[in-house]
Amino acid sequence: MPKLWNETIEAHRRAVHDAILDATVELAAEHGAMTVTMSQIAEKSGIGRATLYKYFPDVPAILLAWRDREIATHLARLVEARDRSDEPGRRLAAVLDTYAGNQRDRLRHHALLGPELGALLHRHHHATDAHRQVTELLRDLIADAARSGSVRADVPPAELATYCVHALHAAAALPSAAAVRRLVAVTLAGLRTP
Repeated sequence: MPKLWNETIEAHRRAVHDAILDATVELAAEHGAMTVTMSQIAEKSGIGRATLYKYFPDVPAILLAWRDREIATHLARLVEARDRSDEPGRRLAAVLDTYAGNQRDRLRHHALLGPELGALLHRHHHATDAHRQVTELLRDLIADAARSGSVRADVPPAELATYCVHALHAAAALPSAAAVRRLVAVTLAGLRTP
């Protein structure tokens, strides 16, 4: 098959996949995640049930795919923030700020979809893998910043990365973007050389 044809088919599949995920999340927000049916998803996304079943076997599989897409988006935002600067201290600050924003967004998604869905989505291994990737990214950024003198070098970077991840989880419960910025500033202060 010609390359253009393959790209067109792949773009169509991605569009259908995304339409299914978006329709499912909208329905879950409206009616509760545990009451959504495959028929409702097919109707809302504008595709036939047979096509829907070619993509996903059931509603939990769709919800997990949506969660995986959200995780990939959050990780991509962190990498994008990291790559905006060459200076190690600025790179670290940008990633921490983005991570805190991601945490705040996560709370909105949980409120939108309900606690039972949050429990389902977070017990899957992809969430653990994403947590590991974030911690490793922060560890490497902290090590670079420590070598440049931007942050303390008396504590191993892996421990400081764990500190940052746990400190910034609090952003999920903060009432405003200003409060999130203050939390990031306090977290960065904890990384500075005493």
